[in-house]
Amino acid sequence: MWALCLGALIIIGITHWVYRWRNPSCNGKLPPGSMGLPLLGESLQFFSPNTSSDIPPFIRQRMKRYGPIFKTNLVGRPVVVSTDPDLNYFIFQQEGQVFQSWYPDTFTEIFGRQNVGSLHGFMYKYLKNMVLNLFGPESLKKMLSEVEQTVCRTLQQWSYQDSVEFKEGTARMIFDLTAKKLITYDSSKTLENLKDNFDAFIQGLISFPLDVPGTAYHKCLQGRKRAMKMLKNMLHERREMHRKQQTDFFDFVIEELKKEGTILTEAIALDLMFVLLFASFETTSLALTYAMKLLTDHPLVLKQLQEEHEAILERREDPNSGVTWKEYKSMTFTFQFINETVRLANIVPGIFRKTLREITFKVFVFDAGYTIPAGWAVMVCPPAVHLNPAKYQDPLVFNPWRWEGVELNGASKNFMAFGGGMRFCVGTDFTKVQMAVFLHSLVTKYRWRPIKGGNIVRTPGLQFPNGFHVQIMEKDQLRKQEPEYTITN
Repeated sequence: MWALCLGALIIIGITHWVYRWRNPSCNGKLPPGSMGLPLLGESLQFFSPNTSSDIPPFIRQRMKRYGPIFKTNLVGRPVVVSTDPDLNYFIFQQEGQVFQSWYPDTFTEIFGRQNVGSLHGFMYKYLKNMVLNLFGPESLKKMLSEVEQTVCRTLQQWSYQDSVEFKEGTARMIFDLTAKKLITYDSSKTLENLKDNFDAFIQGLISFPLDVPGTAYHKCLQGRKRAMKMLKNMLHERREMHRKQQTDFFDFVIEELKKEGTILTEAIALDLMFVLLFASFETTSLALTYAMKLLTDHPLVLKQLQEEHEAILERREDPNSGVTWKEYKSMTFTFQFINETVRLANIVPGIFRKTLREITFKVFVFDAGYTIPAGWAVMVCPPAVHLNPAKYQDPLVFNPWRWEGVELNGASKNFMAFGGGMRFCVGTDFTKVQMAVFLHSLVTKYRWRPIKGGNIVRTPGLQFPNGFHVQIMEKDQLRKQEPEYTITN
């Protein structure tokens, strides 16, 4: 009899627990949605690969069922997903008052507990200003020629090869450039390659968080561990050098660490360095690869891009001189092309925040309002905004001309490819400089043929599982070959 009673109590307890999981407590009315399976939530559906260029199926299906705002559970955390531009804007503008930056514990393990995305208030502003010293407009003006030299050298090397995997090639190019500016790193002079450890890290970055040997997530954590060890050793070696002049970001960090009463710690500095290295090359190389694919598929866009950059060359007094800041700022169609590329690429599938206190908001004028409890996560979904037919005509169509006459100096309610609010990406200008300078050299001096790959998978982030292999040829070299690669309508 006692066994039956115990069994009944266990069943009642489990039933109550499952009920509470599916029906979280709230002082008001929670947004509609499903919390999924106990512990797992709807994580499997969220991470499920898809090949759609539209709003991710996970989001699209729930928008259709529940509306623009819904609740779910991801990796054991209750989350409210917002696809509503007005609520998104409110979330970004209320940083530090109602919301604060937050990412799942798995992301914190990956990027470090002291990473810039997990810091708030004065500490975040302090680190942001440090980064702006390196990647702000004034610094980029001085870096412009170095970026161009790196691009020209890389394209020339590629032109000697039968095929180049474009994503990996651009990632290595950008990594080498950024690592040189940050830590004066030269891969040819070290036994262990720092970039290889980042590659291992990236493979499991957006994967199901199961830390078991053999899983992508475990390999990701191991890649981070090795990369952090290398960075720490390099920092210690640099501190022992006692250099008098600041030549890179490491020198700047060391000077900050020496200051009396500094709030900067070695752990924070290393996590910052790790995030800067990762963000600088991974997202930009994905954007450039997607841009290359779009140019290959849209010859009329390529034609106008070529015309803009050929016109820049024709206006130069010295045709052999490099790109000037004035020329860079004149690349109007190039910026339209970049905006349209990142709008469709949706490299960042979700931007996370956490509620600091309970909040009630209205979705529609006559709606009584929904409540998000304190401590819940909120995920802003950029793809749902960028691909909204009410905001963009034919949103799935690649159309750089839609940006004609549109001035974008930051994020807006309907464009958040680089984040929004006070956490608008400080590397945005650096990304645009690299993309614009690369495109300038590419379309004025080279042509290319796609060889294989180029198919896209989202998990939910953008990936090229089979790469994108292309043959790069100098213009003069191309004229000697048959058949000639030409632009056709």
